Amino acid sequence: MRYAVVLGEALVDLLEGECEGEPVYRRVIGGAPLNVAVGVARLGGTVEFAGSLGDDALADRIREFLTGAGVGQRGVVTVAAPTTLAVATFAGAEPDFRFYGEPPSYGLIDADALDADLVADAAVLYCGSIVLLRPPALAAARRAWALTGGLRVFDPNIRPRLLADEAAWDRQRAVVAEFAATAHLVKLSAADADALYGESPEQVAERLLALGAEVVVVTRGAAGALVAYGTGTVHVPAPVVDAVDATGAGDSVMAALIEGLLRDGSPADLAGWRDRVDFALRVAGLVCESPGGAASMPTRAEVTTRFP
Repeated sequence: MRYAVVLGEALVDLLEGECEGEPVYRRVIGGAPLNVAVGVARLGGTVEFAGSLGDDALADRIREFLTGAGVGQRGVVTVAAPTTLAVATFAGAEPDFRFYGEPPSYGLIDADALDADLVADAAVLYCGSIVLLRPPALAAARRAWALTGGLRVFDPNIRPRLLADEAAWDRQRAVVAEFAATAHLVKLSAADADALYGESPEQVAERLLALGAEVVVVTRGAAGALVAYGTGTVHVPAPVVDAVDATGAGDSVMAALIEGLLRDGSPADLAGWRDRVDFALRVAGLVCESPGGAASMPTRAEVTTRFP
């Protein structure tokens, strides 16, 4: 059976909102990699989540959520730590996340805890996001990256608030370069590109291709996405939607691309990648029309119904 392994963080998001005129925080299960894993499963792909969960009631709810979404948990380990909370406020196009919980429950998986057989047999391996800022989890990701016989997919998913100084930024850039150099696919946002390098999506795509990435997709919110493959690039427009919450939209793009790799393999040309990204942006558009990140990840039937 072809399956994907998604290695990264799972946590609980507290999303800023309003109820009867009063500010409230809505609790949702999240973490970019968890969102990706749920998105792959909802679209029909077989996926296993690999990461560390805490030992509290919130971790139990994360497990229940993964089970209900059809995400396998053979790669999950339990650690003695409370579940990390991410508090999100909205003052612009991108949510501002602040993280609470030290040590973070999501970053305590290490190389020895990695299920080597699970990773080695995966058709697709995803690594990325804030879990790579934690040395034990970074070691686990490096081991997984070396072990897998499948396609390697990477998403840096930058959170500037977790990078305290220029030395931390330099370490982040070094990790991005390390994983991108042997990645089949790198997906990042225009905000990630600007934060990392202060460059345009086109310039960053060229940079990552030069490092060794085979395909680079840069999402640009309502402006769609840039796809770079070989010597060519193409801009893919986003569908027009009635957006209410962009949480998880970028993760849904990654989920759709991974599910496409599982379903039909890797496209052979830029036109094929354009079509894949076009579908992924429809998935993201539907996610934006519902609140809730992972909870709003759609099925393939829902996407084709909304965008016939």
